[in-house]
Amino acid sequence: MEALLVVRELRTRDDLALLLLDWIRPLRKWYSAGGARLKVGNTSAHYGENSIRMEGYSRVLWGLGPLFAGENGRLPQEAKEEIAMWQELTRKGLIHGTDPGHEEYWQDVEDYDQKMVEMAAVANAILLAPGVYWEPLSETQRQNVFRWLSGINSRRVHANNWRFFRVLVNILFQKLGLPYSEDCLRDDLGVVERCYEGDGWYFDGHPGQKDYYIPFAMHYYGLIYARHMEDREPKYCEQLKKRAGEFYRDFVYWFGRDGREVPYGRSLTYRFAHSAVFAAMAFAGAEVPMGQLKSLVLENMRYWGEQPIFDPGGILTIGYQYPNLIMSERYNAPGSPYWSFKTFLALALSEEHPFWKSQETRPEFEIQKCLRHPNMIAVHEDSGHALLYPTGQKSPNFGNTVAKYQKFVYSNRFGFSVSRGTGLEDGAFDNTLAGTLAREDFWRMRQDAERFEVTEEYTRTLYELLPGVRVESVIIPLEQGHVRVHYVLAERGAKLADGGFAIPLEEGERHATPSMVELTRESCRCAFPWGRAGAVCLAGEGRARQIIPFPNTNLMYGITLIPTVCYELEPGEYGIADYFYGDGCLGPGGEETPGVDLTGDAICITYRGKTRRITGKQWL
Repeated sequence: MEALLVVRELRTRDDLALLLLDWIRPLRKWYSAGGARLKVGNTSAHYGENSIRMEGYSRVLWGLGPLFAGENGRLPQEAKEEIAMWQELTRKGLIHGTDPGHEEYWQDVEDYDQKMVEMAAVANAILLAPGVYWEPLSETQRQNVFRWLSGINSRRVHANNWRFFRVLVNILFQKLGLPYSEDCLRDDLGVVERCYEGDGWYFDGHPGQKDYYIPFAMHYYGLIYARHMEDREPKYCEQLKKRAGEFYRDFVYWFGRDGREVPYGRSLTYRFAHSAVFAAMAFAGAEVPMGQLKSLVLENMRYWGEQPIFDPGGILTIGYQYPNLIMSERYNAPGSPYWSFKTFLALALSEEHPFWKSQETRPEFEIQKCLRHPNMIAVHEDSGHALLYPTGQKSPNFGNTVAKYQKFVYSNRFGFSVSRGTGLEDGAFDNTLAGTLAREDFWRMRQDAERFEVTEEYTRTLYELLPGVRVESVIIPLEQGHVRVHYVLAERGAKLADGGFAIPLEEGERHATPSMVELTRESCRCAFPWGRAGAVCLAGEGRARQIIPFPNTNLMYGITLIPTVCYELEPGEYGIADYFYGDGCLGPGGEETPGVDLTGDAICITYRGKTRRITGKQWL
């Protein structure tokens, strides 16, 4: 299997084309006889088996459409023959899937149907490669495709990124000279415009939700629109490209210098789809340095190509850095991870395009940057560790939503953990404050925010942690690590656990030993050959602990240790402070531990010879 999934050099378009063929080759034997369905697993999703198998078919098209659109003449002969096979197979699947008389018919689309999502991949493939998916079809076959796709124009569609699915269908109809719905097109683009906040930022149907759907949905589809419609609507298309350029200046901070993104929010099983918007920016000609776009796309693909994200048969798995159903969403079916193939849009660019001709150039980052629209501070430490400190995020419950949006910090080196239960170990409370009432053992983290603010220096959040226990948390990023100050108003006795980064306990066949953890009353410091992390109590009667959570709770590592500071509080008011570090921080004898003074009405932090003064408790 290792030889099959070889990580290619990834310098040229041909390299990327061959990588795509490597990654889809194992799928061939799982297609149905008629080619319209692809079953690659036995887990389920909320939309049922018919749509699951149709989704399997469609999502591969995110890669194949761009592959067929580009010039493949310099590829080896066996690769050309393989491409011809994929053209025939998937064209056959399109014909049969849209034929009401065929046993593999995908069925008519209903209101809010998952098949609407998959129509986007079908429409995009036809737009990019009409010579494969349209011109060879008979008139009857074309009418079947048109009739099946046009079903979306008479159905209700969610008022979020889903509206772009119908937009893509209708611009396809325009390009093919077929009847299209001007009313739907205007209404759908109107919904998109109402989701636009300015400075390049959209929200995805929920004003408080800013996650990877902004780049790999709202901007991605908008840039496809801009590329195909610029001759008809040049002003609007130019506006879409300008917005993408503005968005880039913030969004690039979600990535490290090595192309690894910060896992945060939902739909993380789409993995390298997080870099898809950079390919779309190049595709549409947005005003962004091509060398940086190329670096971000290829560095991200190289990273993911080295991770154990395929099963032994070569099928992409549900999970993040390894197979993991615990972190999945209710809409993650076996074929869902192939949505990541949206990044292969770069294949639609010829070898002569500036994207491929440019020298890879890594972006330059400020150490700390406030991103006001997503309510977060981005930090790029000297080691290359990239972190996001969000607050005030709000999302519907897609699955483990609280862990995906409400933690104090998210890291591209440590990921984050999701709960498997309500104990301190199975709760896996990394980078959050968890609590339980004193006579219970039912731990939880915050569910929401009553008030919040983000500044250049800190985030502040007011919330109810437990019934009768309210907290105002101030999170202050430093050059390395961060300080957390919690003002607690406890009407009832409670136990609190302030968890740090979840550091892996092993790397390959190497496992951490007890001597690698220094545990005192005030601190827990881990110094492993593959990384360091720690938690230090700075103010309050905290006791440090090493929490070893249940396996497979962290998105990146199967078994971890969470340095944690624990408190037992009687009813009353408290001010407590802890310091957390990870990755490049050296611990004793290396990294300086900050000092914190909470007396008076301010937070005074002394660190690396400088003192900062921040407003103390405001809302509690």
